[in-house]
Amino acid sequence: MKTVLKLTLILVVFLSVGMQLKAGYPDEVKPVRIKSSRDGSSQPALFFAPETAGPVPLLVALHTWSSDWKNQYNVPLADGCVRRQWAFIHPDFRGPNNKPSACGSDLAVNDIVDAVAWAQKNASIDPARIYLAGASGGGHMALLMAGRNPEIWAGVSAWVPITDCVAWHMQCLKAERRYASDLEKSCGGKPGESEEINGQYRMRSPVRWLKAAAKVPLDINAGIYDGHRGSVPISHSLEAFNILAKKEDQISSENIRRFTSRPSVPDSMIQSINHDSSYGEKRQPLWRATSNRARITIFNGGHEMIPEAIFFWLSSKRKNKNG
Repeated sequence: MKTVLKLTLILVVFLSVGMQLKAGYPDEVKPVRIKSSRDGSSQPALFFAPETAGPVPLLVALHTWSSDWKNQYNVPLADGCVRRQWAFIHPDFRGPNNKPSACGSDLAVNDIVDAVAWAQKNASIDPARIYLAGASGGGHMALLMAGRNPEIWAGVSAWVPITDCVAWHMQCLKAERRYASDLEKSCGGKPGESEEINGQYRMRSPVRWLKAAAKVPLDINAGIYDGHRGSVPISHSLEAFNILAKKEDQISSENIRRFTSRPSVPDSMIQSINHDSSYGEKRQPLWRATSNRARITIFNGGHEMIPEAIFFWLSSKRKNKNG
């Protein structure tokens, strides 16, 4: 019996280690340090650049809300870059969103700009093909960066993003999710406690900046079950699209409430959508709209991203000489 137990424990450890190794970043992806141009601190990141003479696309991948530069959620994006021979950088931007220096702060924004500049100095990067992608907290920061520094990006792919920090604080309190506490730590308190705190919530919310992203190709994605089986109601994505869309293409408040309250497409918005192979068979789009340079997709899924869809959409984007 003891021998069987011992063998079982060895097998469990072996499988656990194997899963960790399989989940890790490719060997070609290396840790680097980048000096902040704002406060002089040394900021960590993961980086890959193919050995090629010609300029290559750069994908800036952003970690999730509670993680940092070592987070393995974006391993599929690194794998995709290695296969496609794109450059890849995964900055820390001040780590988890539970302190004032993180969560969309000026320091965090500047760190991502610094990461792009560092990559351009250390690899042959095509300035017309610099892309940004992230999910959840990474989606929050991707949309924030689209508005804060629109001149950089050839395309931005944001998945299940938080777009309004005040609304999310209220939603997290109602659902008893710990992220409300993270927002309070980042912004200095609860919304409404002072005008200074209110300003922090506004400054860290993508909805505050998105109008400035009007010329940036933006792809916003949310799973229909998010907010039910996930932490971010799809109203965040729908409201963000409305900021970017033409008036006649905007989604009504009633339909946003309907979309968010039940995990299904409102009867008045049901449409026929062509099969999109980049989303896979089980995660097909249920509803999609395009207006100006923005696209929104509500897909059959939850709080997640679909890496193949990210690469498929970004691959078609290129900045022209006018930005």
